Amino acid sequence: MTIEDRYGEISLTREGHIATLEIDRPPHNHVTVGLMRSLADALADIDAEHALRVSVLTSAGKSFCAGADLIAPDGIASTGTGGVNALYAEAVRLFAAKKPIVAAIQGAAVGAGLGLALVADFRVAAPEARFVANFVKLGFHPGFGISYTLPRLIGAQKATLMCLTGRRVKAEEALAWGLVDQIAPLAKLRDAALILAREIAENAPLAVQATRATLRDELAANVKARSDAELVKQTALRKTADYAEGLRAVSERRAGNFIGA
Repeated sequence: MTIEDRYGEISLTREGHIATLEIDRPPHNHVTVGLMRSLADALADIDAEHALRVSVLTSAGKSFCAGADLIAPDGIASTGTGGVNALYAEAVRLFAAKKPIVAAIQGAAVGAGLGLALVADFRVAAPEARFVANFVKLGFHPGFGISYTLPRLIGAQKATLMCLTGRRVKAEEALAWGLVDQIAPLAKLRDAALILAREIAENAPLAVQATRATLRDELAANVKARSDAELVKQTALRKTADYAEGLRAVSERRAGNFIGA
């Protein structure tokens, strides 16, 4: 495969009916509004191209996506609440993509990175993969529609466990929970994701897309409604001392000293 298109920090390669999208912000591929916009643009173009039937979503570096960028000019903290709102607008566009997506997850999927992993129809993970809803460790509320998509995938009880503890869920446990569909060795991870994508792509594409739309059941609209509600609570929590402490604690790699204010 050769790189045929670039969308900002995302490259697109083609092999038959499959498009591979690689996020290129190593080592941790932190989310920015611009990155999400580029990814949404790429998926929209894939939807419009008749020959392409399935996307494989990958990333360069150690982490699949270690969460929102809190430093970059188009990161989240630097742009305030408006930045978060812009991020979620692009997230809804991702969920609105019409063609199946297989994610290859080589490392940590944290916070917004977990939300990004949940955009995909299927997740193939390496043993090194970790899944983390760490928002409460930041003194924050989940976003990216995670409070809707995570329970929908693994059930309310396990989703509550992840969101209220912020614990790291390893690949094997994620497989047992249904958060991951398959585990493959790191060296063969992308090959495994491509094999699954080919299995989908060999089927009648219009039938696949129609079936997927039925199974997802207005997913983009539901994610928008939930992310709008999440934003209200995030906006309130941004004003708290615990949120400021949470940001410091995470950056200093220590437990937060929270006071409930």
